[in-house]
Amino acid sequence: MPLASADLRDGSDVAPPGDTPLDGDLRAAGGIVAGPPLLIPAFADGACDTPAPLPPPYPEPLASDGWYPEIDLTRLRTEARIRDTVTPERCRDAVVSALVWVVDQLAAWQLEQLEAGYATLADVPAATILGESRLVMLYRQAVAGWAKALLVERYRDTDLTGRGDRRIEDVEPAVGEHRRDAIHAIRALLGRPRTDVALL
Repeated sequence: MPLASADLRDGSDVAPPGDTPLDGDLRAAGGIVAGPPLLIPAFADGACDTPAPLPPPYPEPLASDGWYPEIDLTRLRTEARIRDTVTPERCRDAVVSALVWVVDQLAAWQLEQLEAGYATLADVPAATILGESRLVMLYRQAVAGWAKALLVERYRDTDLTGRGDRRIEDVEPAVGEHRRDAIHAIRALLGRPRTDVALL
């Protein structure tokens, strides 16, 4: 039965200090327990039942100078098969470093295209594959390859597996292969052969 306001004023139903239960069970006390109040948070509409969704790891794509297309980190991570052991922050740092390297490699060629009147990489005449410029695809491949090489090199102790059971000698070829892929993409974008052949 709920207590009347008069009962609360005269203290007739307040349990003596010595009878206060240790477990805070108000029902066992037969009245109001003396001491600090028991605070029970209230949640409206079941707000405590379902946790708030976590924000996406990459809320925004990475852009360089506006001439090159933006890099979707989620897409790059999937296409480059970057494992979950690599944190979003480390992945982003590697991609930023790769962007710097790729843009440096293409600096002179980019200037030529700007002088020719092409406002973006996508505007440079090229074949299209699945509706996307071949040059844009090569650019993304170069960034992904160089970023993957950086990550494999930094995580060489575990080879991105989290087990730490791979030898460095087994990981080194992978670093070279990813760098090679990036360089091949750059050379293809520039219209150059993959290897230089010296005439003797």
